[in-house]
Amino acid sequence: MNESQKDHYHVHLVSDATGETINSVTRACLVQFKDLPVQEHFWSLVRTPRQLEMVLDGLKQWPGLVLFTFVDEELRLALSSYCRLHKIPHHSVLEPVLSAMSNFFGVAPAHDPGKQHVLDADYFDRIEAMDYALSLDDGNKTDKLAEADVVILGVSRTSKTPTCIYLSHRGFRAANVPIVPDIPVDVDFSKLTKPLIVGLTKDPESLVETRLSRLRILHDDEQTSYTNYEDVCREVRNARALFAKIGCPVIDVSRRSIEETAAEIIMLMNERQREKDQSHDGI
Repeated sequence: MNESQKDHYHVHLVSDATGETINSVTRACLVQFKDLPVQEHFWSLVRTPRQLEMVLDGLKQWPGLVLFTFVDEELRLALSSYCRLHKIPHHSVLEPVLSAMSNFFGVAPAHDPGKQHVLDADYFDRIEAMDYALSLDDGNKTDKLAEADVVILGVSRTSKTPTCIYLSHRGFRAANVPIVPDIPVDVDFSKLTKPLIVGLTKDPESLVETRLSRLRILHDDEQTSYTNYEDVCREVRNARALFAKIGCPVIDVSRRSIEETAAEIIMLMNERQREKDQSHDGI
């Protein structure tokens, strides 16, 4: 091993599909080791012995941890055998979950690579949800809000748009409506019976800093009420008053990632659906 290799931990991500699953799992874990010098090697759509040989050549050149999501039995065994023979640490990310499901359902998995990415109805539902979120971003087409699964309200820079985009990738129709100072929100929320209404808020200090950072990116140093602390405090109070009037749940995003905010919204939607189902069963 040369000097440059000693400075890095090599991690090989091998998949017989697009690699989206293993990339997501690996990134979620690597953030817990952010101070370590890790070099990732991506090997996707590995579906033939020849393609697997390319992976093995890569392992010879950059020895390291191997994580894989093969559902093809032969390729999985071939890679595992090679790693055992050469004492390379390796782990099948999907196998524990597949085994647990197989034992629970009493049915063997189909071993069909890339099955989650087929162009089925769920795929097209996600595409439609993404188109919906983009079309109804920032208060556009409010006449279509009744079609939403969730409508997000909040003042500027409370992560409304990225949260909606993330939710749309999960297949939810998400729209957002901005709360702008001195401009009434022209939506009759009492008529929106289908979507969950959620308010996003943020502590004024964080909000001011976020807005200042945004303006610096835009090379705009003008001092306005948009970044004035007292004015921002007033914005936040007025937004909370609107949330209380509507009676919607409120999520403070001050110290939350987009994923965490979206996860709580999904949990709220699920809880709302359970309550509806229980109410229906009680009739």
